[in-house]
This record gives sequence, structure tokens and C-alpha cells, in this order.
Amino acid sequence: MKRREFITLLGGTAASWALAARAQQPTMPVIGYLHSGSPNAFEDAVGAFRKGLNEAGYVESQNVTIEYRWAEGHFDRLPALAADLVNGNVAVLVAQGGGTCAAAAKAATSTIPIVFSSGADPVALGLVTSLSRPGGNITGVSILTAALGSKRLEILHQVLPTADVVAALINPNNAGIQAELKDLQDGAQALAMHVRIFNATSAGDIDAAFATIVQAGISGLVVGADPFFLGQQHQLVALSARHTIPAIYEWRDYVEDGGLMSYGTSLGEAYRQVGVYTGRLLKGEKPADLPVIQSTKVELVINLKTAKMLGISFPLSLLGRADQVIE
Repeated sequence: MKRREFITLLGGTAASWALAARAQQPTMPVIGYLHSGSPNAFEDAVGAFRKGLNEAGYVESQNVTIEYRWAEGHFDRLPALAADLVNGNVAVLVAQGGGTCAAAAKAATSTIPIVFSSGADPVALGLVTSLSRPGGNITGVSILTAALGSKRLEILHQVLPTADVVAALINPNNAGIQAELKDLQDGAQALAMHVRIFNATSAGDIDAAFATIVQAGISGLVVGADPFFLGQQHQLVALSARHTIPAIYEWRDYVEDGGLMSYGTSLGEAYRQVGVYTGRLLKGEKPADLPVIQSTKVELVINLKTAKMLGISFPLSLLGRADQVIE
């Protein structure tokens, strides 16, 4: 055999070996990740999701692929984004960022396993049959959000004991909005206060709400538990500072960005738990066999630097309860 023919034969054999080796390599499963918010606002939370996934034995780009779809606060985009992921034949569909996102995922498929996180009651929303026995192809994490509105109002009242009227900023498109409104109204009645509701689904709506709040002389604000608002945290914190309006938020992200205080669940822990469940489903467990986790870890975070700028002081009893005080 001539040398040139030998080299050609050897090269062809090597190429065949390479193709055979690639054919024998298992295809990485694909996770479809659907979120109602924006990637910048939820960067740390998604990191917690990946951490939970790692705990279950999966590392992105090593033995699993993640396809991300973000609605950027536009809830009307969720059905199309969910359908796009389902059409991509994902192994598991993750729906985070509220009950509206979870509902869009459930409507998109009855066969692909779904893991959600929702601040609204997943049973009341029709996502699952019960927390202990979800049924169907969906399970997830129930986060205390809407149910904490009255508690946030109570904390704001402790900081502003003479205020008889406060504002509440809510997103009317949120799936759990009725429960949140009822909780706020019940809390206001117990405190003999009045809550004036402001709807916002865009940055312009937030600007308009603050203009009215200032004009009306309202002295405090409760920002609703909604992924859209977290995506607008810089705007909300800046407006509160500019108009010297003490505000209480759902998550610590606001306070770390200069907001006054927050009272709510640990978003990172909830997202980590979703990551763990996603890994278990990838290993073959069934959603119907995994009870909905109730994420009950709640934290109070206070920013004393912002309090000084606003000219207010915190009661010692409240400072003593805080999980973190930012000096």
C-alpha cells in the first residue's frame, strides 16, 4: 500500500471512530426555564436555583442544558414563551416569578414535568390538587408573599405610628392579587388605618403613582410582592428617596439597593429548593409524588443609612427583631 493511501485510510478510520464516539455520548437533558421577570433583577435568585440543581447532581453546560425565556414583566408574553419551550422538547419545565407564570406553564403542557414557585396559594390558583398530593405533572414551592402584606403594613405602622393613611403599590395582573388586597385591607382594618391602592404595570405607572402619593401627602408606602416591581427596584428606591417616602418592600434586594426596609421570604432559599426538585425530576421522579414545599423562612432587613436620610428612627423592639441591619 502506498504511503498516501495509508494516510487517507488512517484518516478515514479516525474520523469514523470520532463519529462513533460522539454517537455513543449521551445527549444532555434540557431544562426549559420560564420567568415572568428580567434576568438582571433575578440574577442572584437564578444563582440559587443553579445551586439547588448542583446539589441534585446537575451542573449547567456539563451534564444539563438550560434554555431561558424571560417575560421582562410583560405577563401577556408568558403563554407564547411557555409554548416555545414545550415545542423544544425540554425534559423539565421550570416556571418562576409568580402564579401567572406557573399557570402559563401548566396550560402549555400536561405531560412535561413542571416545577413552579408561587407566592399565591397554588391550590386556590388551580395549579395543584393539594400541597401534599399535587397530582398531574406539576409540583413546586409555595412562597409566603401575598399573605405577608398585613405584616408589612404593621411594621410600617410601627415606624410611622401617627400615619392614618398609607399607599400600596400593586400589579393588578398578578395572579394572587385578590388575596394580597384582602390581606392588606384586613391588616389596615386591624390597625385602624386606611390603605390607598395604586395600580402599576409599567415604569410610567410607577412615576404617576408617586406623583399622586406626593400630591396627596401620603406618608408611607407598601410595595406589593411582584416580580415586575423587583425589576423596577432602582426606580422605586430612587423615587422613595427623592420624595422622602418611607417604604417597605418584599425582598432584601431593595434594601441592599438603598431601600428602607423589607419583610418577606428568602427568595434565594425558595429558588434553591426549586433547583433541587428539578434535579430529582431529571432523575426520573414524578411530580405527583413530590409534595409542594412551603417556604416559610421570613426575614426582616433594615437600612439605617436610609432611615437617617429620611429623618426617621426605628423602635428598638423592631431593630432587635431584624435579621440584618445595614449601617
